[in-house]
Amino acid sequence: MNTKSTSATPRTELCHYNEKAVYYRDANLVSDLLGKVSFVDVFMKQAFGITSTPAQQAIVNAVLVVLMEHGMTPSVIAARMVYSSSPENLQAGVAAGLLAVASQFVGTMEPAAELLATIVHEQEHSGERAAQAMARQMAQDYRARRQPIPGFGHHLHRPDDPRALALLDLARLQGCYGAHCQALELLATEVDAVAGRHITINATGAVAALLGDIGIPARMMRGFAVLSRAAGLIAHIAEEQNDPSGRFIWDLVDSRMTTPTGA
Repeated sequence: MNTKSTSATPRTELCHYNEKAVYYRDANLVSDLLGKVSFVDVFMKQAFGITSTPAQQAIVNAVLVVLMEHGMTPSVIAARMVYSSSPENLQAGVAAGLLAVASQFVGTMEPAAELLATIVHEQEHSGERAAQAMARQMAQDYRARRQPIPGFGHHLHRPDDPRALALLDLARLQGCYGAHCQALELLATEVDAVAGRHITINATGAVAALLGDIGIPARMMRGFAVLSRAAGLIAHIAEEQNDPSGRFIWDLVDSRMTTPTGA
């Protein structure tokens, strides 16, 4: 039974202001933040209440850079097509592209993080052997269902995803290679064993591990993809303004998918 009172007035701690100042949490925007801290610093404090260390800032910056650009993916195509239809609304194209940050593209660090958190929990409460058994069971379950395990596999980057390797190396360099990165390593060993061959750890698998080790909850990790992809989509719309592709994409799809009458 939920005993929490429903009569209390909801409140926010994120921002308040008066005639002389604006405050982000307890920081004065003008005297404490502007020109003194980075966007990443403010984002981490606002979203998670974390006063980030230099190592954490390096991890977050790397994650945002890795997730920003993925080429002509569904989210980019959606953004370009919507923008070509509504060029007066840059935000409409960005919003359309962000709707595709989901379980199949870009946002897959969330289910990967949930798997890693389960292994970490098992390790902490039952020991290494139990964690290994848990990882093996995960790999077997996905194999039996013929589904790719979140955080593993890539259609292009084989045998290894260079982005994942670089992110994990950065975590080691910054002293942030913790329990979630170790869980990813353990799961990778079991995924390979069950598959009978090497399966690459992809970028979102590494992102899930790195963000987990700096204290980001799994259910909020997709927010980093949304934040980063918004910047990437703005770049694609900037290119669209100078070298439009919307009509080309439309004509290409129409010519390939439309069957002439009587054919």
